[in-house]
Amino acid sequence: MDEVFGRRDMIAPARLKALSVKSDARGFRQLGTHLGALAVTGTALASTWGTWWAVLPFLLHGTLINFLYAGQHELSHWTVFRTKKLNEIFGRLFGFILIYPRDFDQIQHFAHHRYTQDWEGDGELTRDRYTLTSYLLWVLGPTYWYTRVRRVIRFALGIVTEPYIPEGRKPEVIREARWHVAGYAALAALSIATGSWLAIELWLLPMLALKPVHQLQNTIEHLGLPHVDTIVQNTRSTRTNAVMRWMAWNMQYHTAHHAFPGVPCYQLPTLHQEIFVEKGRKPPTMSYLSFQWAVVRAFWNGRTEADYPDDAIWISDDTDLEPVAPRVRHASGNPAKQG
Repeated sequence: MDEVFGRRDMIAPARLKALSVKSDARGFRQLGTHLGALAVTGTALASTWGTWWAVLPFLLHGTLINFLYAGQHELSHWTVFRTKKLNEIFGRLFGFILIYPRDFDQIQHFAHHRYTQDWEGDGELTRDRYTLTSYLLWVLGPTYWYTRVRRVIRFALGIVTEPYIPEGRKPEVIREARWHVAGYAALAALSIATGSWLAIELWLLPMLALKPVHQLQNTIEHLGLPHVDTIVQNTRSTRTNAVMRWMAWNMQYHTAHHAFPGVPCYQLPTLHQEIFVEKGRKPPTMSYLSFQWAVVRAFWNGRTEADYPDDAIWISDDTDLEPVAPRVRHASGNPAKQG
């Protein structure tokens, strides 16, 4: 995905070309440190399982597994490695681990980039508008995992209903899902045959339980921002620390990523510095906890996402970007349309 969705006056073409150069060495450094950390936490978890000492390795291991999606996301963009095949190999591996097939992820994510915040075209907006309950169920994981598992099974049965998946690519996602189901069945059979619980202890259970930590990143990137075709208005960056930036493969620089998705994750801090900081510009930005608290307050007292206008920001802690108030409700309980 080498498209440019930002304004062309944000950065000189030659500089953008330089920042878009991929590197196998830098790719392996990012991927290797993440997998290395997983090896450490996995070893610690396996050696302490069944004791209270397992709690900390369990939390760290589950979080690191979930943040493999940051890697899958970058691999789907073909930007981690210069050697293209490496992006596909590791992308498919991560997709299998995360129950999120790579080809489907690429299709959905391309639609998300091309139609960001467009209710009709954005692959990530094929959902009902949030209520407080539906939002919390998504953040905590129950509806997230239900949706993911159900989709793989549905695809494996040959049922593809997503409007953003082209007809010509439906056989591809069906075939991919069937390989996934076959792989999961083989692992289950092997576990039963050997009497091993390792797949549950070191993969499924920590991954399922720690999804809420990864959802901090998933939910902050666009919710509460205008549904307009302007990247510097419809995409949010995140204020956080170096450890979280490493674990999320620099996806906290999300506005820069959406503006120029062909730039590798290891160049995003520099890209953000050059297109925003050095030019005195500032994208919408929040911290993880301030965002989640703002969302809960926005949905309190029965309010829903439908109570806020699509063309204005309604989640922010920045006084320069004062969020709008919800629409006034009629006596019937339905929000009155503004304008």
